[in-house]
Amino acid sequence: MTGITPAMVPADLGSQLVNLCSMMLLVTSFAIVAQRRLSACVDLFAVQSVFLAVTAALVAFLTGIHHIYVAAGLTILIKAVIIPLILKRVIERLNVQREVAFVINIPPSLLICGALVILAFSVTEPVASIGFLLTKDSLAIALAIVLIGFFTMIARKKAVTQVVGFLMVENGLFLGAAAAAYGMPLIVELGVFFDVLVAGLIIGIYTHRLQDAFDSVDVSKLTGLKE
Repeated sequence: MTGITPAMVPADLGSQLVNLCSMMLLVTSFAIVAQRRLSACVDLFAVQSVFLAVTAALVAFLTGIHHIYVAAGLTILIKAVIIPLILKRVIERLNVQREVAFVINIPPSLLICGALVILAFSVTEPVASIGFLLTKDSLAIALAIVLIGFFTMIARKKAVTQVVGFLMVENGLFLGAAAAAYGMPLIVELGVFFDVLVAGLIIGIYTHRLQDAFDSVDVSKLTGLKE
């Protein structure tokens, strides 16, 4: 008895499965924007990273490019386990559970994110229409997640949620690389994951220093610094 092979999966079904997982990444992006609890934002980022890993594993299975399995495993280990643990420790130590002040409130934020999704699909439509990869339809979703990540970094005041926004941008770029070229070379992917892990550690230390200096993790207080 043999298992399922890529040849047994119709191309349309494979493409639809990749699109479904990509869409779940986009849904979790909206859920993060709609959250007030910091720990819930971190949990949702971990869930988004799991969907990203499943998407990468699907692409690896359907294309036979096996090094993408390594990227999927690292995504689970670093983005779904290690970095969320670091951020949860930061939240527990600082005892900051909720974000009560926003640069832009949640309802208009969701409307803006909806507009960013429309923009992403409009910009990538000419490219997707001439593409031939089974992941081509995920390119628009990847760009939308990048834009929503940037927006989250702008619209939130707490350092923790800004970190989550930064990590969402990285997830969107990873999905974009998979959608446009079936991923990057393995050495590049390893370098990116190492950078993300180091960035998570540095941001954790930076957040502690911010709390010690201002008794808050509100980054808007940095505007009060004088030379």
